Amino acid sequence: MIFTLFGILITSVGTTTAFGQNESIILNIDKTSYLEGETISISGEIENMIASNQISLIIQSPNGNLVALDQMTVGSDKQFSTEIKLGGKLMKQEGTYTIKVQYGEQSITTSFEFGGVTDIPENELEEVIVEDIVMEDSVIVDSIVTATTLTIQDSTDLISYEITNGKIINVIPDLDAVSLLIDIEAIDDGAITLTIPRSVLDSTINGSDDEFFVLVDGEEVFFEEITTSTDRTLTIEFLAGSEQIEIIGTFVIPEFGTIAAMILAVAIISIIAISAKSRLSIPSRY
Repeated sequence: MIFTLFGILITSVGTTTAFGQNESIILNIDKTSYLEGETISISGEIENMIASNQISLIIQSPNGNLVALDQMTVGSDKQFSTEIKLGGKLMKQEGTYTIKVQYGEQSITTSFEFGGVTDIPENELEEVIVEDIVMEDSVIVDSIVTATTLTIQDSTDLISYEITNGKIINVIPDLDAVSLLIDIEAIDDGAITLTIPRSVLDSTINGSDDEFFVLVDGEEVFFEEITTSTDRTLTIEFLAGSEQIEIIGTFVIPEFGTIAAMILAVAIISIIAISAKSRLSIPSRY
């Protein structure tokens, strides 16, 4: 009973020990309950450093779906920290969310309560669309999809693919999530095999390969992978009716400058269109 109570106490303060008494991670969050749009501050300390200074962090929703992913660097003082804004298209559900921090073979989990995402009234939707276009600068225009290859904008390297019982509709890189979003039309249970050049999407820590996170319609799935020095080949199964596959790594093209220019142009056009619809007038400065 004493050992059990001690374990509960340790968990309650956000500390865990892995592989012996001298190997542990201290994990802290600034609050235990959050609302949509708030930022969660995550920090901690590595008590026993190993060769790597990289830490992986994932947040899972109450139903187990992966909703956020981050990579942190441990400083010379053994401290780490990050901040994540809560809400968005993946983090809508109300309930208890789980944070997992992985450092080498050591890991720790804690949790927090999230109030969920409220629906947007239709009369406010136009304003939100303009804000999203300006702020969410990680999404770019469509890529080129052929019967066997995908061309991601700003990349000269092609992704080759094979798909059964479905077809690819569109592929776009998401810089915010460091991922590729693959829209598909699945007529039956099937699978897709993608050979992705490392110059397009990769997942590494300290120069060594790290695992991708793969989601099908927001749910993490297992996949098979073959790696070479130049590319990574993933085979992912999907169910009939599946709509989107997301592959999350640590690097994705294109560079930010090109995206910023395109997003700015789209934002200006959208603002003009919505202003005209609302019959708004902008007075001249001169």
